[in-house]
Amino acid sequence: MALRDPDALLAFIDSKLTDEKMHYIMIDEVQLVPEFEDVLNSYLNMKNADVYVTGSNARFLSKQVRTEFAGRGEEVRLHPLSFSEYYSISTRDKTEALRDYMIYGGLPQVVLKSSHDEKIELLEALFANTYISDIVVRNNIRNKEVLDELLNILASSIGGLTNATKLANTFESVKHEKVSRATIANYIEYICDSFLMEKATRYDIKGKRYIDSPYKYYFSDCGLRNCRLNFRQVEYTHLLENVIYNELTARGFSVDVGVVQKYSKDSDGSRSRQYLEVDFVCNQGSKRYYIQSAYRIPDEEKLQQEEASLLNITDSFKKIIIVGEYTPILHNESGITIMSIYDFLLKENSLEL
Repeated sequence: MALRDPDALLAFIDSKLTDEKMHYIMIDEVQLVPEFEDVLNSYLNMKNADVYVTGSNARFLSKQVRTEFAGRGEEVRLHPLSFSEYYSISTRDKTEALRDYMIYGGLPQVVLKSSHDEKIELLEALFANTYISDIVVRNNIRNKEVLDELLNILASSIGGLTNATKLANTFESVKHEKVSRATIANYIEYICDSFLMEKATRYDIKGKRYIDSPYKYYFSDCGLRNCRLNFRQVEYTHLLENVIYNELTARGFSVDVGVVQKYSKDSDGSRSRQYLEVDFVCNQGSKRYYIQSAYRIPDEEKLQQEEASLLNITDSFKKIIIVGEYTPILHNESGITIMSIYDFLLKENSLEL
């Protein structure tokens, strides 16, 4: 029964609450009801009413809505399928399955499509009709072209450090269009608020403080990212990093980008300071892991490059390099664990191996 008028929906529910027995109210696609927050608020204090609602677009997923009901309800956020879930229904071997997962993502509707064209068609529809349309309408965006171009830029540079000022300069120098820093910052907030992308903040590991800017941005689903770029930039190095970030957040970790200072002596005896990056600083309660993402480690030089930032961290938390190819789990002499992306994604409690 479709009841999209809030007053009609309230009247219908009230007509069913005719006794003191426990009633379970289930509303699907609640975001289709204007002012649905008022409808839900009507039953928050009723002892014999237990309300469950679901939604599938940015209006319902908005952090603004989540904040309004903080402390008065529980949120269950559904992520796209993890690679472990995806692989459990795949008929391909691990290598092919991971490649497909990086290209098309883990949205269940997309996974169930059999052909390349069907997957692309659905991803394009989801991006345009669920995410972009809702972001534009909900935030009264007048210049959709700027939003589109900003999404293209962010999609092209996943895992790269950026901020609103840098992006505004890009619009001016490359697109020859003047867009204010404030507009860029607001649009990024709208994009993240819809859960289309997520922001990772830089964290000074030795100084134990957050660094305000720049940030890194990752797509909640790699398929949506690739669709945005018409599958022209399927760069597995960056997609691997995005997959690792999504897996960590789905496991409940708070994920930051680490920064560690390294001091060295120059030939003239003076000291110079260098900032090294740790791809992910992952926190969950008392647990912490430092993780580097490396698509391949073909030689000792590359290994030393990946180890450099980790070796300059002086605390005792576990340090891990995740490699995008088959490799046995190794605990080397430097105290660093090296594991393949397959072990990380598929083995239970893989960070403890």
